Amino acid sequence: QINKMFGTVVVGVGIAGLARIRDLMNPMPSSPSEHLKLLGFVSRRSFGSINEAKQISLEDALRSREIHAAFISTENRSHEETIRMFLEAGKHVLVEYPMALSAKAAHELWEMAEQKDKVLHVEHIELLTEEYKQLKKEVAGKDLVKGTLHFTGSVLDEKKAGFPAFSGIARLTWLIDLFGDLTVTSATREEQKDKNYSRMTVHFQTANKKPLTWIEERGPGMRREKKINFCFTSGCLENFPQAPRSAVGLFMQDQNLFAKKLLGQVSKEELAAEKWRILRCLDLAETIQQHCEQPEKICS
Repeated sequence: QINKMFGTVVVGVGIAGLARIRDLMNPMPSSPSEHLKLLGFVSRRSFGSINEAKQISLEDALRSREIHAAFISTENRSHEETIRMFLEAGKHVLVEYPMALSAKAAHELWEMAEQKDKVLHVEHIELLTEEYKQLKKEVAGKDLVKGTLHFTGSVLDEKKAGFPAFSGIARLTWLIDLFGDLTVTSATREEQKDKNYSRMTVHFQTANKKPLTWIEERGPGMRREKKINFCFTSGCLENFPQAPRSAVGLFMQDQNLFAKKLLGQVSKEELAAEKWRILRCLDLAETIQQHCEQPEKICS
């Protein structure tokens, strides 16, 4: 494995895709990323080349024997189909979250990757931020009484991004990673279509029957921010702990992790825990969507 090189292709060149191209072309010295070699990118728009990377067709990317792995940075709606194509072609896959917009699809794709003995890696840069690492340290070992995580952001095109429980799965991932498994007790969604406004409110219980609330709110001009209020037996945490800026970019950290998996340097335990977390969050996202889409129960 020491000298093994993995030819890669980036699919989709939005903000994430461009970051991927940049990081693949400039790997961190003596990091696992040095085992990845960018052989081209795929896009529906025509570019010719970006930096030194050349545009190739999807068919060529799937067929090429030199390409061992695909970085999928397309819109959420097309993740499932694109992952499926590359797994079927026998390639490893890195995909931006959410990996799919239904739990069933996610489980099927994961099974397919395992059958083909390929790495299926879902990017979760929200767990790699210094802000989050500090928060996790702060929360460790404390007894939760109740908590709220409230996210605001600008309007998303749901046709492309999916239902808010899926497009906002980064928040759900935080809660599961911080507080362990959760069950949904209720979920509702308020929409003002004319104002392009949406607010999803989800109530969970922890394994110890403590209440957690997740609010995902989007509207025109809303600032992108997260507010927390976690109350523990020892007191409440209402602000994020101070965190230094990371020396290594988030996409680069994620790319190193993917390369480590390709090189067989991640333990079975870690892989199993990650698989559980990713699929569990997608199962919960689906449950939330079902709750929100149920017709209002009329109480007589």
